[in-house]
Formats: sequence, structure tokens, C-alpha cells
Amino acid sequence: METRLLLQDDRLSHAMDGINQYAKELDDDELGQGVHRHFVGDLWDEVGDLQYRFLRECGLRPDMNLLDVGCGCLRGGLHFIRYLEPGRYHGVDINASLLRAGMLELRHAALDERGATLLQRADFDFQAFEKKFEVVIAVSVFTHLFFNHIARCLHGIKQVLADSGVFYATFFNAPTRLHLEPLTHDPGGITTSYDSDPFHCHPEELATLAYWAGLRADVIGEWSHPRAQQMIAFRHA
Repeated sequence: METRLLLQDDRLSHAMDGINQYAKELDDDELGQGVHRHFVGDLWDEVGDLQYRFLRECGLRPDMNLLDVGCGCLRGGLHFIRYLEPGRYHGVDINASLLRAGMLELRHAALDERGATLLQRADFDFQAFEKKFEVVIAVSVFTHLFFNHIARCLHGIKQVLADSGVFYATFFNAPTRLHLEPLTHDPGGITTSYDSDPFHCHPEELATLAYWAGLRADVIGEWSHPRAQQMIAFRHA
């Protein structure tokens, strides 16, 4: 099965404009030099393997449909595509150049015939895949989004999450709701803010957004992330 790359119109208005640099498109020379691995935050091998081991421990099976939100250039996707049955991996990202980099990574790893589907999309409408997903993961996505974007994402997930499905997402934890002071997280030394990228939040704030979307939130917390991102799980309410 051949991997499919589905790109939106080039005139797409990026939701990340004015928030961070994630809308920057890398050119072919940069992709050939492997710049994309640094662009998504480095830690290529460590965080890619961490995602894979986490979902395996949470019960991911080869016959499940997986949605990887903010899949980028497939730091975790390579592991999932290798493990899952052909056609079971679905990745979505706002940045077309990172998806093209993912295609390069698949070819280098001899995984381009595993039937993965990669979609460029900015509006968190995941119904274009025309599937229900038993497992969804978003690593280092909520950490770069305002609450209104997170709310849209949760609403979109609600539409495609299987009845017993789980959506796992990472976040930078804040000790209180409306924590307006900057926080520096250990390990990793990343400094976050309440209202500028990278963002932190309290789990109760995420739980409120989940409630509005018809989901419930269960905090997992530590999962050995090297930059102190914590994990939260969303299920149908």
C-alpha cells in the first residue's frame, strides 16, 4: 500500500500565524539537510521512541486505527507506521513542508509502502479521514496552542473518536488555574507562559474545555518526557 500525502490549497491561512514560527515552510535544501528534525524540537530518537513505548503500554495494537495530531515529519510516526498494520496510521499537520519531510523519512526507512495517510489541515476537522480512531495522540501540540485552538481540536476529536477510544495529549503543567506568571520546567529548562508560546495550563482548564466538547479528561501526569511535558487522556463523557 502506497503512502498518501494530501495537501490543502497553498493559499491556506495558517492558524499559527502570529503565535509561533511553526507556519514557516522549509525548502527542499533544508529538508535534504535534515533541518526538519531540529525544527520540531530535536530529541528525534528519544521522543519518537517514547511516544511509541507509551502507546504500546497503553494498549495500542497493530489492528487499531491511530490518528497522530501534529505528526510533523514523523518523529513518532516512523515507529507507529512500522508497528501498525498497513493503512492504520493517519497523521495530520498544518505544515506542508514537514509532511513532505515525513515522506522522505519514510522512504529512507523503507516504510513508504505501509499505506500511511498524511493530511495537511489547519482547522482540526479530522473527518476527512473518514474513519473512527481507537487511539489518538498529540505530542507537543497543546503546548503551542491558545485555549480556543485546543477547544476546536477537542471538538474535532469528539467527531472521530471511537466509542471506547482514547485521545492522549501532552501539556506543560501549571500549579493553579489562571497561572499568569512564567514557569520554568525541570527537566528541560523550558520556560512557559499562560498567554504566549510555549503555553502552560492547569489540568482543570483542559478538563473544562473537554467538558464543553463532550469529553472527559483524566490526568496521567508524568510519563518520562525529557522536557517535563505531562500527559492527559480524553474519552467520551
